[in-house]
Amino acid sequence: MSRIVIRKIRKNEIGKLEDMLYEAIYQTDELNPIPRSVLNIPEINVYIKDFGKLSHDYCLVADLDGKIIGAVWVRVISGAVKGYGYIDDKTPEFALSLFKEYRNKGIGTELMKKMIEHLREKGYKQTSLSVQKENYAVKLYKKLGFEIIAENDEDYLMLLHLKTSNI
Repeated sequence: MSRIVIRKIRKNEIGKLEDMLYEAIYQTDELNPIPRSVLNIPEINVYIKDFGKLSHDYCLVADLDGKIIGAVWVRVISGAVKGYGYIDDKTPEFALSLFKEYRNKGIGTELMKKMIEHLREKGYKQTSLSVQKENYAVKLYKKLGFEIIAENDEDYLMLLHLKTSNI
């Protein structure tokens, strides 16, 4: 995996975030995947709609020999439609995605660390995310310092204080 480069997404690649968003959706039943039409739900689509046009939109991709195999992106979602990880109008929400064959290889961890670094450099105080309780990524988020601050039957709302985090 040493051929993987983590870099900023290019403007002509923004359309690939639709595939990345679909891959970010935790599939509880691999034999009966959630249909791609789920991306049309406003609370899901808000993570990519008009991405790159807002000042708080940042995206890093994992590039393997010119092919995007994963992405981490954040945005402050403060409009009428909120994201699942909404805290307030100043806290960027994380989305992380890797194609299946590249999961559990440390790539997601590196993407997250680089984005956390970036957010700290930009002066953000905290960042958030929402994750399904069953998702194996919960362990990664906890390892990176995210804390569960709320939950419902299916999801955790997690927060990372960027000033005190040791990443």
